[in-house]
Amino acid sequence: MKHFSSQFIFTNSGPPIKRGVITTHDDGTIISVDDTLIESRSVEFHNGIIIPGFVNCHCHLEISHLKGAIAGGKGLAHFIRELRNIRDINTGDILSRAKDADRELYSEGIVLCADICNTDATFGLKKKSHIRYYNLLEIFGINPERSHKRIAEILKVEAEAIRHGLQYSLTPHSAYSVSLPLFRYLKAKSKTNKVTSIHFLESEEEKKFLSDHTGPLRESYEKSGIMPEHPETPASHADAILNEVTASGNLILVHNTFADRVTIREVNRRNDTFWCLCPASNLYISNKIPPADILLSEGCNIVVGTDSLATNRKLSILSELRILQEHFPSLRLEELVRWATVNGAKALGEDKNYGKIEPDKKPGLLLLEDMDLINLRLLPETTVKRLL
Repeated sequence: MKHFSSQFIFTNSGPPIKRGVITTHDDGTIISVDDTLIESRSVEFHNGIIIPGFVNCHCHLEISHLKGAIAGGKGLAHFIRELRNIRDINTGDILSRAKDADRELYSEGIVLCADICNTDATFGLKKKSHIRYYNLLEIFGINPERSHKRIAEILKVEAEAIRHGLQYSLTPHSAYSVSLPLFRYLKAKSKTNKVTSIHFLESEEEKKFLSDHTGPLRESYEKSGIMPEHPETPASHADAILNEVTASGNLILVHNTFADRVTIREVNRRNDTFWCLCPASNLYISNKIPPADILLSEGCNIVVGTDSLATNRKLSILSELRILQEHFPSLRLEELVRWATVNGAKALGEDKNYGKIEPDKKPGLLLLEDMDLINLRLLPETTVKRLL
């Protein structure tokens, strides 16, 4: 049995508790949360804020070996073309760099992670990881005539996920990179999905491509030799979500950098939709930040992700929260923590165990240190430390 206390405890079950005490079993299961500190040598007191473990709602472990390989600030079309050109270099490093990334995620306080998988490269390490992963087996293919090839490829990955006993869903990459035949196959195959994820409005180029199949994305596809003669894509981002993606389970829309109120309101007609922000990645690719203030004002369920080391310098949810606070100073720390913990647990259907500091849950406990404890704000020097 262990006892933890700090200046504040954010349980996500009520207002912050000042100098309360969390009692846990040795395995990390919460026994009780008391709002009064009883002086005892057995209580670990920390000068900071205790929160539940972080939930990362968007990551790509299998491209960790591409850290720093693609120059930032040149837009999504450039990034996609470069990724396609270099993805298969240094493939011998994929597993070792993925293991390093897994350790980094753990050291940064992440207890639960939604990871995009295009191959089975990371499946073995996930069985041994201290992090619980939800695997999103991602399919893409803009050419309608090659849909069967793409389907065959993802079914092989699915078979390996089953063999490893992993939790997974089949999921589309994005509205602009999946042909309508492929979308419709996926919709039929994912009628019982617990979680679906899709890259969403990461760039202005996407809107142009969906509207008339022109612009930088078309140029990127043509340079890569994959632009079909007769493309078949959804008419818009909202059309893709409401008509081409499964209505089953939770849906995580990733990035939302160029989301507007009209699209947000239209898409929110779908129940159980979560809007994932990965601001460090957006700044790296396009020097833009997602409209967190608009999403919040529209009542969206907001979650947080790190994206990959190909678009980010580190896999830190704390760093993502610090960026959001910097760009949206009116955001309260309590709100940011909810996005990065309990909202993420709900999005992944894991809120029975994660996201709240409550009896019988095992959410992990983190300590935010070197805080502005008067105004409850993150500082440049704020760090996260695992307690459990």
